[in-house]
Amino acid sequence: MDLRIENLSKTYPNGVRALDNVSLTIPRGMYGLLGPNGAGKSTLMRTIATLQEPDSGEIWLGDINGLREKDEIRKRLGYLPQDFGVYPRISVQDMLDHLALLKGFVHRKERQELVESLLARTNLLQVRKKALSGFSGGMRQRFGIAQALIGNPQLLIVDEPTAGLDPGERNRFYNLLSEIGENVIVILSTHIVQDVMELCTNMAIIHEGRVLFAGVPEKAVGELAGKIWQKSIQKPEIKECSERYRVISSKLIAGRPLIHVYSAEPPGDGFQPVPADLEDVFFSRIAGLQ
Repeated sequence: MDLRIENLSKTYPNGVRALDNVSLTIPRGMYGLLGPNGAGKSTLMRTIATLQEPDSGEIWLGDINGLREKDEIRKRLGYLPQDFGVYPRISVQDMLDHLALLKGFVHRKERQELVESLLARTNLLQVRKKALSGFSGGMRQRFGIAQALIGNPQLLIVDEPTAGLDPGERNRFYNLLSEIGENVIVILSTHIVQDVMELCTNMAIIHEGRVLFAGVPEKAVGELAGKIWQKSIQKPEIKECSERYRVISSKLIAGRPLIHVYSAEPPGDGFQPVPADLEDVFFSRIAGLQ
């Protein structure tokens, strides 16, 4: 079962065009939706999750029309938004039990078995009696995944899940998402390139509401082969280099800017070739160089 998004557009009353004729086919597995803040990712996620209406276009989950059969989509959907509220004094076990009841699990024994399996799957069983207010960022995100998995969804939407997590928590979250993605469609919406590099077999880059690339990350990286060059410079040289070359990124290494430039030919002037990576793809696409 694939998720098909066809010619989806959305303009807000303030004139911001959040989605501009977006079309994507998303197969089962981990799918990365990569873009800077304000690119339209959250608008797309909310629209898929039936939380808002587009101006035009269609969404299909298999043969289910996502805009006309919203209840059928919701039955098959798990959603972890970027920000979600909880009752802070309630334990994670009681909160999951309450949410399972709201999702239609009315038999107490069935609900208990479901909650216990979700706690075990997200490694929260030992803290099941702990109030959510005492959770770390990583534990809170694992709870978010647990509630999203109630009902064995066929489509899981995860919006900016690793923002604010320390490296250990991020790795644990990666492992959990990878396991889930073996059996369902998981859309990972993020502005963090590493998230997509680590997790996703397919991806799209979205900017200003438009899809700039959709496909396999390795293919996008391969298209940049031999076109990325780097050089360590002094800080005062940044402006001059930006005027002379197609600078796609700059980061400080030992206090000195290390710039990457896009060029089909050797730029000379001390630049060295460097293997392209997904970060180069992201910045070159955003800059309109491909």
